Formats: sequence, C-alpha cells, structure tokens
Amino acid sequence: MIDEPTRRLDEGALRALVPRVLAGLVRRGEDFDAAEDALQEALLEALRVWPDHPPRNPPGWLATVATRRLVDARRSEAARYRREEATYAEPRPTATEEGDDTLFLLFCCCQPDLAPASQVALTLRAVGGLTTREIADAFYVPEATMAQRISRAKRALQGRRLDKPGDLAVVLRVLYLVYTAGHAGRVDLAGEAIRLARQLTLATEEPEALGLLALMLLNHARLPARLDSEGRIVTLDRQDRGLWDTREIAEGVRVLQSALAVQRPGRYQVEAAIAALHDDAASAEETDWPQILAWYDDLVALTDDPVRQDPAAVLGRAVAVGHVLGAAAGLRETERLREVLGERHRWHAVRGHLHELSGDLPAAATAYADAARRATDVAERDHLVRQAARARATE
Repeated sequence: MIDEPTRRLDEGALRALVPRVLAGLVRRGEDFDAAEDALQEALLEALRVWPDHPPRNPPGWLATVATRRLVDARRSEAARYRREEATYAEPRPTATEEGDDTLFLLFCCCQPDLAPASQVALTLRAVGGLTTREIADAFYVPEATMAQRISRAKRALQGRRLDKPGDLAVVLRVLYLVYTAGHAGRVDLAGEAIRLARQLTLATEEPEALGLLALMLLNHARLPARLDSEGRIVTLDRQDRGLWDTREIAEGVRVLQSALAVQRPGRYQVEAAIAALHDDAASAEETDWPQILAWYDDLVALTDDPVRQDPAAVLGRAVAVGHVLGAAAGLRETERLREVLGERHRWHAVRGHLHELSGDLPAAATAYADAARRATDVAERDHLVRQAARARATE
C-alpha cells in the first residue's frame, strides 16, 4: 500500500501507521476499498508536507486528510478541499477507536467467504503495507494478476459493514499461509508473517496465536542452513546446526512454553513442540523421536478422520514411527495414505526416506525418482533427483 518514495521517507513508521488509521476508518463504517484509496492519497500528501511541517499527531493527521478525501469524493467538492489542504496547515487530530487496530484489520482481511489467496493478498496489502508489485513478485504472478485478485477481494467487501469480522482460526490460517509461502524477490514473506503474528499475540490471549508464532520462529531459525552455497536444498538431518539461529530458537521455546501453560493445546502448539524437539537436538542422531511420535499422536487426535482431514500430520507421524518402531512400521503407516496422497511427491519422498532408513537403497532410489517426477517446485525436484542418484550410487 505504501509506494517506494514513501517507503524511503520512513518505511517502519509509515507502515506501522497504516493499519491503525485504516482500521479507524473502517470501524467508522467507511467502505474498505474507498478508505484504502483515501489513505493512500493521504500518505502521498504526507510525503510532501511532513518533511517541512511534521505533525504532532501523525495518525490523526492521516485520518483527517483521508476523511477529507472521502468526503470530497462523496460530495464532489474536490476543488474546495484541495484549496483548504494547500495551506499545509496541520489538521486537527481526530478521535481514534480504542483497542488493537491491527487485530481488527487482520480480521477484516480474513473474511471467511473470501478465497484463501485473496485473504493472503489483502492481508499483505492492507496490514503488511506491501505494494501490489511486491506481493506479485513474492507469489511469482504478474502484477496485473495480483491487482485483479486484490480488487476482487475488496469488491467482495464493498458495502459491507465490517463490525463482525472472521474468526481467529481463519486469521491464524492466513498468517500460516503467508509464512509457508516462504521467501522470494525483495519480500521476505516469512519475516512479514512473523511480524504480523507478533502483533496478533499482543492483542489476544489465545494460546494458538502464541503457538503459531512459536512454530514460525522455530522453523525460521533453521533457514540459514536450509540451502548450501550453491542454493541446493539441505535436508534437516544433514544441516549444519551451527548455522541455526539460537536466539530465535530460544525465543520460540519461551513463546511455546507460555502457550502450553494455558493448557488448551491446539494444532500450532503441537507442531511447534515437534519443531522445538528437532531444534533441541545437537545432531540428527540425538533427535528425541519417541517424544516427537507422542506429539504426533496428539496432533492426529485433533481430527476425527486424520487420514482425510489432516494427511500431512499422518505422513509426518509415519516418519516418526519409522524412527521409533522401525522403517517397516513407518512404511505400513504410509500405506494408509496411498489413496489420498499417492499422487503427491511428498508421499513418495517420505517412502524413499523410510526405505533408506531400512537399508533398502534400490527401493529408496525408486521412491525418490517417483517423487521427483511429481514435484512441481524446481529446487525440490532437483533435490529429489540428487537423492535418487545418491541412493543408487551407494547400493
């Protein structure tokens, strides 16, 4: 939402103001799309005025100017308002709503009837303050395509009073989708998701919000070791753990402990506990697989039909079973998922890992090759091809 010249003025300060002011306008009953456009104009005006006339109340200044733009559009009295604003006199501060505006705006962007892709794009635009081009670059789509996606999302909200936004579970899922989109171009989506999750935890006592932040931190801490010097994927068991961010791990563990202390465990808390056990191991051989399996048991128990409702959890549990009860037992667990995940590359990759764990390298090579043929991500496909070649070379 903030263009490049404004970003150079003071990226952090302006980005922090956006959700607060936009949320205040929307709370007051303004149309989401119109309010965002008016705020963009107010930000451009701030770019011209603030260097010489910094306001005492920046949020109030922006809210007042944005309100004038909205009134101007409704009354078609643009000339009069432009003359008034040309004096560059500081507008009187307007009253702002109490409460956490970022949380409110997150909820508005995560309306349950919006498609997940639209929820993510609108969140990054309105709450994250990213430009349409940045969001498009992050998701590898043309800027025009992303602009249409955002426009459709805002049209879906048009005319709706956003006083009953979507529930917290949807907000958490959207933030997790932003995080798992990873890193691309100039935008670190994982870092942006962590930033927004931090703000969310300040506004709600829900332990799952803490669990999600902990999960992000514990996974993000391993990022420096995930790729080698040539940009190739390095699996968790082969990573240089000296590259892991120990401060981020420590913070993730503290956040997780705070969540678990509430004694209302949920999906993100359990996944964070599993990530913490991986991060706590000094080497792959020292991983506490029995505890990981116990947490996976808790994870799959959260749904009535985990094979169909949460196959990723069942697949992760199969790996833990393989390490605790033997590779053959883990392979039997994957068979439960053949109908649901049999055509997905990750199912074949897990079977390759379990075959390798059992010492059956020909079967491992075949499974890795099957996974590579089904992989759509180039880096992941190349990694699986190398895994297959390594298994064949070791036979």
